[in-house]
Amino acid sequence: MQTTNRTRIANMQQRQRKAPEEGEEENERSQFRSQLKAGLQFPVGRIARFLKKGRYAQRVGSGAPIYMAAVLEYLAAEVLELAGNAARDNKKNRINPRHVLLAVRNDEELGKLLHGVTIANGGVLPNINPVLLPKKSASSEKSSASESKSPKKA
Repeated sequence: MQTTNRTRIANMQQRQRKAPEEGEEENERSQFRSQLKAGLQFPVGRIARFLKKGRYAQRVGSGAPIYMAAVLEYLAAEVLELAGNAARDNKKNRINPRHVLLAVRNDEELGKLLHGVTIANGGVLPNINPVLLPKKSASSEKSSASESKSPKKA
C-alpha cells in the first residue's frame, strides 16, 4: 500500500515537471517568471522559500510570495523616498539612520506601523515643550515696538 502511494506521488511529480530550457534549472525559471510578470525587484523565490521553511502555515499558495514581495517593495520604496527627502532637507547626499528616523516618525502611517521600533543611531525627533520656551509678555512687546519706531528725520 505504501509503495503504491509513493510511486503515485513520484509519477505525479514527474508529470508536473517540465523540461528546463538550455542552461536553466527548473526552479530558477519558475521563480524568475513570477517576479518578471509582477514587475518586482524583490526576490519572489527567496520569499517563497522563507515562507515555506518558516512553517508559518502547512501550505503556501503560489500568489502569497508575490503579494508579499510587492508589499515589501512598496514599503521600502516609501521609506526610501521619505528618507531621501529628509536628507535633501538637511543638505546631504546620502541617507543615514537619522534621515530614516525623521522620515518614519514624521509620517503618520509609517509612524503607526513602526511605533515600537528603535532605529539605531537615529536619535529622537526635535521637540521642545512650549512651557520651557521663554515667555513673551505684553510689556516687552510694547517696549520692543517703541524701540523699533525711530523718529523721522526732518
